[in-house]
Amino acid sequence: MKIDVHTHIFPPEVVSNREAFFDNEPAFRLLYGSPKAKIVTAEGLITMMDELGIDVAVTFGFPWESMEMTKRHNDYILESAAKYDGRLIPLACVFPLTKEAEFEVARCLESGAMGAGELAIYGEASTDEAIAAYGRIADVVRRHGKVMLIHANEPIGHSYPGKAPYGLAFYYEILKRCADVPVILAHWGGGIFFFGSLKKEVDNVFKNTYFDTAASPFLYKPCVYKLACQIVGADRILLGTDYPLLKPDKYFSEMNAAGLTSEEKEKISGLNAVELFNIRKNRL
Repeated sequence: MKIDVHTHIFPPEVVSNREAFFDNEPAFRLLYGSPKAKIVTAEGLITMMDELGIDVAVTFGFPWESMEMTKRHNDYILESAAKYDGRLIPLACVFPLTKEAEFEVARCLESGAMGAGELAIYGEASTDEAIAAYGRIADVVRRHGKVMLIHANEPIGHSYPGKAPYGLAFYYEILKRCADVPVILAHWGGGIFFFGSLKKEVDNVFKNTYFDTAASPFLYKPCVYKLACQIVGADRILLGTDYPLLKPDKYFSEMNAAGLTSEEKEKISGLNAVELFNIRKNRL
């Protein structure tokens, strides 16, 4: 079974006329201002899944600053998951600093969302306020027994749209607040998994942390797969493509290039997500 835990879909009105949604949404303009930045509807995602053999995709929207747009997008995610029952797993996406963020997450979880994500703050913000905001969302997710997926990016290297201005210490503090909540750190957690080779406190903080591979071909050499397996174990790695940014076949090629075993590839490509999202019981 192949499961992609990191995909984005947008309502048809956004896909057909993205420019109409740029006002007062600097992050959306930053990431999708270029017409080369692909956005797709649920139908586009399903088509890709059918073509490339992806059985299930975890999908979510965008952290809009407008709560009205946030609710509309989350409703679309929930509606799409219901339409393609068993193929799409919905997450509630919010801008963490929005006043009503945790209430919107609760609404979506009560309506069938399997977690909150991709949670991201792309602009400058008070570190203390941001950590507190993630903590409030974690409290809601904890009460519902669900999952959080958090954007994280590497603190060095080239600049690109959407590279958040936070270091690994920021994500580590969030993980400490969420140590009893299953957390997926996107984009290899910005490389924080390398510190999994440390013991004692780090082991405890990482005990419920998973790392997805989203955008890996743009950010890391293929050997990152083997290193991550050695440091945190193949059980903690999840295939995430960031589709429509990239398609899954690129990731499968890099796993092969990294020299992963068949068992490691099976875990990363789907088995770990089956357990994390309880897919066997609830989805298929």
